[in-house]
Amino acid sequence: MVQMGASDLHLKVGRPPTLRINGDLSPLPLPGLRPEDMSTLAKELMSPKQVKEFAEFREADFATGVPGIGRFRVNAYQQRGTIAFAIRTVPHQAKSIAELNLPGIVEEVALLPRGLVLVTGVTGSGKSTALASMLQVMNERRHANIITIEDPIEFLHRDVKCHINQREVGIDTGSFGQALRRVLRQDPDVILIGEIRDLDTLDTALKAADTGHLVFSTLHTTDATQTINRILSFYPPHQQNEVRFALSTALAAVVSLRLVPRSDRPGRVPASEILINTAAVREQIRDVSKTLNIPDLIKEGTVQYGMQSFDQSLMSWYSKGVISYENALFYATNPNEFALRVQGVAGSSDNSWNDFETDELG
Repeated sequence: MVQMGASDLHLKVGRPPTLRINGDLSPLPLPGLRPEDMSTLAKELMSPKQVKEFAEFREADFATGVPGIGRFRVNAYQQRGTIAFAIRTVPHQAKSIAELNLPGIVEEVALLPRGLVLVTGVTGSGKSTALASMLQVMNERRHANIITIEDPIEFLHRDVKCHINQREVGIDTGSFGQALRRVLRQDPDVILIGEIRDLDTLDTALKAADTGHLVFSTLHTTDATQTINRILSFYPPHQQNEVRFALSTALAAVVSLRLVPRSDRPGRVPASEILINTAAVREQIRDVSKTLNIPDLIKEGTVQYGMQSFDQSLMSWYSKGVISYENALFYATNPNEFALRVQGVAGSSDNSWNDFETDELG
C-alpha cells in the first residue's frame, strides 16, 4: 500500500486485497482472503477493548502504527457475517498548503484569530489532510493552545510554537459530547473537532467560535451552499432565526474540496471552493426572507477577498493543462456554463474569472 502510493486498502472475504490508487480500485495479484485470515488480522490489530466494541456493535474505528512503514486509520466492519476492513494511510508529516496544491487563501484562513472554519467534501476528498496542513501553519506561526478531539487521531502533531493536545474518543475521552462539554475549561485558543455529527457538537462549535475561539471541523457536504443549508437543517423551524444569527456571527470560512484526476501525470489535484464570511455573506445568512445565493457572493468576493468557486478552480487547473476538459466538466458545479466559458462565450463584464484563465482560452 505504501510502496504503491495507495490511499486506501480494502480487505474482505473472497476477494484479493484491493488498493485505491489515485481514486481507482486496483486488486492485487493475490488469492482471495479467507474468513480465518480476517479473524486473525482483527485479533492482531485490535486491542481487547476494541475487540469487545466490535463484538457489540459489529464495527470499530481506530488508528494503528506499523514501525518503519507508517500510520493507518482503520475501520473494521461486518458484512455478510464476516469481518471486512477499510484501511487508510495517514502520512507521518502534514504536508504544506503549497505541497497540497491548495490556494494561498487557505493559509490566511488557518491564521484567523477566531471563528468557525469548516472543511467539507465527500469521503476521501482530502478534508483531514487539508486540516492537518492548516494546523501545521498555525503550529509554525502562532503561540496558541490547541485542543483536538478526534475519532480516531490521524495525524500526530509535534509542538513547534503551539501547545497541541490531541484527544482520541474512546481512549482519552468517553465521547465527543463529553470532551466538548469541558473543552472550554482547558484554556484553548484553537479547537479542532474531527467531525460535526450532531446538534450538540454543532452547538458547542458555534458557541466556542462566538466567544473568541478559532474552531476547525469537517462536514460531509459538497459545497458552501450545501454546508450552510446542512447547518441550518440541524435545528427545528422555531430556532431558525436564532441559529441564522449565531451562524452569521460565528462562521469564518468554508473550504470545500473535490479531488480531480490529473491528465499531465499520475495523481490528483484538489479543486477547491472558498467562501469567506464577509459583510454581504453575513447579511444573507441572517435574513430568513432571502434565498441563499452563495455562488453570486463568491463571484463578488473573488478579487477582493480571494474567494473562488469550484468551476473557477477547475478552470485554473484546466487552463494550465493539469486536468482534462472531460474531467473538468465532470467535476464542475455548472457544466454548461463551464463549457461556454471555455469556448469564450461569456459576459465581458464578469471579471471574476480573469485570474483563473490563461490567454490561450480567450
